[in-house]
Amino acid sequence: MKNFLLPLAIALFTIGSTFAQNKETVTYKPKSQEIYNIVVHLDSVFFNAYNTCDLKTQADMLSDSMEFYHDETGLMTSKKDFLTAMKNNICGKVSRVLVPGSIEAYEIKGFGAVEIGYHRFINHQESETPSGAGRFVVIWKHTGDKWQLYRVASMHAGN
Repeated sequence: MKNFLLPLAIALFTIGSTFAQNKETVTYKPKSQEIYNIVVHLDSVFFNAYNTCDLKTQADMLSDSMEFYHDETGLMTSKKDFLTAMKNNICGKVSRVLVPGSIEAYEIKGFGAVEIGYHRFINHQESETPSGAGRFVVIWKHTGDKWQLYRVASMHAGN
């Protein structure tokens, strides 16, 4: 059995070292600067409304068929329930801070765009210290001249 474990350990170490050496570093560069600018603007408008409890702007920017996936609270598919949750749990209590430079934006031909980034939250009732950076993904739907938040996945940091 010992004769088998040593070659296996060497093979696994070699494979792991090869993967580590070949690990690709990726630097994001927008394929479409126009889409990137639109998405950054949409993010700014929506989360300014989030941070200032502007429920009307949030409602206007949310699709009637929105879906919100959250790693801690689960799935929400009701725009009305989402806005009620914002009013009851976020307004005046929590602020969102975008991690600078973290937004990536990709066009979805004939539909809209996907936004990927990192953000932090400040719970004003507990501490003014931002949370660890959490990942988010937003699908923006473009209809006519209107962009709406269609799907969201939000994952909190473990720290």
